[in-house]
Amino acid sequence: MPDTLTTNSQIIAAYRAATPGSAAASEKASRLFPSGVTHDSRYIEPYGLYVTRAQGPRKWDVDGNCYVDYFGGHGALLLGHCHPKVVEAVNRQIKRGTHFGASHETEIAWAEWVMKLVPSAERVRFTSSGTEATMMAVRLARAFTGKSKLIRFKHHFHGWHDHMTSGYASHFDGSPTPGVLPGVAGGLLLAEQNDAEGLARLLAENDDVAAAILEPTGAHGAQLPIDPKFLTSLRELTRQHGVILIFDEVVTGFRVSPGGAQAQYGIRPDLTTLAKILAGGLPGGAIAGRKDILDLLDFQVTKSADREKITHQGTFNANPLSAAAGVAALEIVGTTDACAAA
Repeated sequence: MPDTLTTNSQIIAAYRAATPGSAAASEKASRLFPSGVTHDSRYIEPYGLYVTRAQGPRKWDVDGNCYVDYFGGHGALLLGHCHPKVVEAVNRQIKRGTHFGASHETEIAWAEWVMKLVPSAERVRFTSSGTEATMMAVRLARAFTGKSKLIRFKHHFHGWHDHMTSGYASHFDGSPTPGVLPGVAGGLLLAEQNDAEGLARLLAENDDVAAAILEPTGAHGAQLPIDPKFLTSLRELTRQHGVILIFDEVVTGFRVSPGGAQAQYGIRPDLTTLAKILAGGLPGGAIAGRKDILDLLDFQVTKSADREKITHQGTFNANPLSAAAGVAALEIVGTTDACAAA
């Protein structure tokens, strides 16, 4: 039976009356994309809005309706839509080239800002997204420690790849979600945030833990807040057991403070994953952290140490447009009160 809440209510009727253009676009999209969307969070019943432009804190749909945007591009737009300095930087770069397939000076400036702002960043490696950043962080931790298991915290989001699906919105027993091999799920240990005693027991019972990863302000972007005292215990316990601590600062980086949650709380992780604000509203991610860990990506260091280098490619790693937007955004974050104002 149809859901009357999305078919017959007065609110839905008013929504449909105000957004016929979005309804028509949604109908077309339903014949192209699964559920008519390209991102799970954009699935809204009876249909989502189709946006044509945005400026500052507002955006406009295909029917001309104006909205105050509290979503901020999935959290990527700390500075709002079309910040003039970011737009200027991207326009300037477009005229020079959109993709070189080579190293460029803007990626150096981008990394310098990351290292200036993020306390744990001794080295940086760019990726194309936050999901890619967490994928590489886990691989680095396993390669560095020689251990295999990963501690994750229930409800914490770290992207959609195989290691990060169980325990976010379902499968809280650690069982694999559809398409994920049981062997992958078997390498995960799900823990409760704010439970230092439970974490201590988990580490005492498992000596093959390579890393622990979490959102440092709490699950779902701090909707389930973390007690800062738990972060202190987490740092002490992971250090005692030789476990790599990964702060997933894709959401919190350059937002909670210019240096992210780690600067705000004074706790230094071994690895940090970044995205969203990092690239000024364009696609981009990064892994930052201890030099000795990221040295596993270094040709010369691994060769001299007779270790196998971790392979890492990515057609759009440090793309010039993303780098230009990122430099502009991080300069504003680092030199103004943007974080406090937001």
